Order: sequence, then C-alpha cells, then structure tokens
Amino acid sequence: PLAWTILLVVLFIGLFSDLASKSWAFQNVASEPVVLKYDEVVSGQMHPPFHESVKVLPWGLLDFHLVLNRGAVFGIGQGGRAVFMIFTAIAVVVAIVVFGWWTRKSSHLAHVGIAMILAGGIGNLYDRVSVGAVRDFLHMLPGWNLPFGLHWPGGNTEVFPWVFNIADVLLLAGMGLLLIHVHYTGKEHPEQSTA
Repeated sequence: PLAWTILLVVLFIGLFSDLASKSWAFQNVASEPVVLKYDEVVSGQMHPPFHESVKVLPWGLLDFHLVLNRGAVFGIGQGGRAVFMIFTAIAVVVAIVVFGWWTRKSSHLAHVGIAMILAGGIGNLYDRVSVGAVRDFLHMLPGWNLPFGLHWPGGNTEVFPWVFNIADVLLLAGMGLLLIHVHYTGKEHPEQSTA
C-alpha cells in the first residue's frame, strides 16, 4: 500500500503541476490568452503570437516564453506526433510493469522516479492528444551565449536554446532517480564472484 500511495501521490502532484502550469502560461504570458485550435495546431498553421518573454528570475536565469513543440523533449524530431504518442503510451505501460514487477516495496526512490516519469509522459501525451502539440514555456538562461563564437547545429548561439515544461523536468528527474536507485541497489547486492 505504501508503494502505491507514493506512486499515486507523486503522479497526481506532478501531473497537476504540469497541466496547470501549461494552462496558466498560455492564459497569462502573452498580452492576451492564447486560444489553441486543434486542427490548426496539428497542421502546423498555428503558433503562439509574438510576445515579449516574461522575466521570472534575475540575471537572465529563467524566462517564460510560449512555444508549441511538435517534437519530443527539447524539440527533437519535429513533426513526429504519432510516433511520440505511440512511444509515450508504450513507455507508460513499461513504467507500470517496472513498478509492479521490478521494484521492491521498500524501493521508495524508484517509486518516486517511476511516478515522475509517468507524470511527465502522461502530461505531454495529454497535450499531443488534446492540443495537437506540447505546450512549452520555460526558457532557461535566455540571452546567455556560448563562448568563443560557438553555436549549436542550426546556428543558435544561446547556452540553452530550448524551451521546455514541467513534464520534461519530471521525465529527466525521474530517470535520474531511477539511475541513482539502480546504482545504489547494485552496491547493496554486488554480484558474487564465481572464482
């Protein structure tokens, strides 16, 4: 029961935080609320209106800026909506299987990590199904440029040019927690030598 409680509470909090923050951002960041029309979003005809970024943290650490992402995390694979929907659905099933058959009842770190991955995956899947693209709005280190004239493929010179959302943070943090869990579980149960 404790494992299920951890999974469901973290999943609910993460999913609510993601969906509520995306809704808030698309209602408040631009000069007027952005109304997303599914057919226009899916066809690529609709983009958020031009708007000034909202500075959230000082020293250019974080801005709010609206973007519709038709790709995966950080905009990878633009236009592959159906593939990402199928992949996300499979990943959700795999995460539930891992939770049920791979973790122990005392593997609380793994339970939190799996719940975060589920929340992030379901949050972005919801956007792809109901909106037609993923709503992103977090822009970290805007205006910070790479040194020595370096640039990313495509010519962008910002240190971190991607706009993301809470779901992306949950996915990456959840994977990080699972890696930590696997690392420490391996130390607790080292393979016995056959020599």
